[in-house]
Amino acid sequence: MSHKVFIDGRHGTTGLKIDERLSGRDGIEILTIPEAQRKDPAVKARFINDADVVFLCLPDAASRESVALLDPANTRTRFLDASTAHRTHPDWVYGLPELSAAHRERVRTAQKVAVPGCHASGFIMLVQPLVAAGILAADYPLSTYSITGYSGGGKEMIASYEDPAALPDAMKSPRFYALGLSHKHLPEMQVISGLKAPPLFTPIVGNFAQGMVVAVPLLPSHLGRAVTPADIQRFYAEHYAGQTFIKAMALAAAPLLDNGFLPATACNDTNRAELFVFGHADQILLAARFDNLGKGASGAAIQCMNLMLGLPEDAGLAA
Repeated sequence: MSHKVFIDGRHGTTGLKIDERLSGRDGIEILTIPEAQRKDPAVKARFINDADVVFLCLPDAASRESVALLDPANTRTRFLDASTAHRTHPDWVYGLPELSAAHRERVRTAQKVAVPGCHASGFIMLVQPLVAAGILAADYPLSTYSITGYSGGGKEMIASYEDPAALPDAMKSPRFYALGLSHKHLPEMQVISGLKAPPLFTPIVGNFAQGMVVAVPLLPSHLGRAVTPADIQRFYAEHYAGQTFIKAMALAAAPLLDNGFLPATACNDTNRAELFVFGHADQILLAARFDNLGKGASGAAIQCMNLMLGLPEDAGLAA
């Protein structure tokens, strides 16, 4: 059986990656609007309603406009939205199936799935299970920071790093951004994790194309119950046991590091996420490492598509 797939926003960073990952896959037919008709709403509506799956790789407002083109009687076409438009919308399912069996079932049966943001993915993988288990109180004053490759900033940021003949000195070092502390991923970080307030989030972009580490520091003395780094590592290992794409890494992480460093690029070109726990009795550092273009974007979208179409969850994805 062939499934018809339409990528709305195919020429953006995420759309190109989805197209690349799906091209050549058996049983997948990618629908392509002729270039001259790409901005015609009537033509787009026809493609959306003809598709089995529509990936929305668009700005928020454009994603909402495309969803509105669905015929009200059409319950067959299924959406996967990679924008921030619907990630906390009650009518949309959040596309992180590893959080629980119930989450996976909701993704499998949904008509509309919101693909998680890259920074949010790492934060939620680390935090939501701890809040749900009562280890981390919903009102804990969380902070988090993230180091990411420049590909997450889209075409303009990619060009600013890759097009100049010589990179300005100011761009050679990692750079904090979103210093207004209102990053667009904060609503989903709070809502999906079950927090009473958003975390203090400080993202950092580095001079490398792709890869990401999201880190969350914790003070054991302020947690819901007494736990050690070993306790949290065991908790993650049990919570994510049997998952193909999320792995709790060993507490004795030295062999997994690069001379004591944690590079952001080790999961590139996969859909794998690795969870680390570092620290001692008084301080704990949680870290999630993954590809911001993989489990943080296109890989997560295709994983959800596979579930929604009844295909093997790992089809076309590297763990």
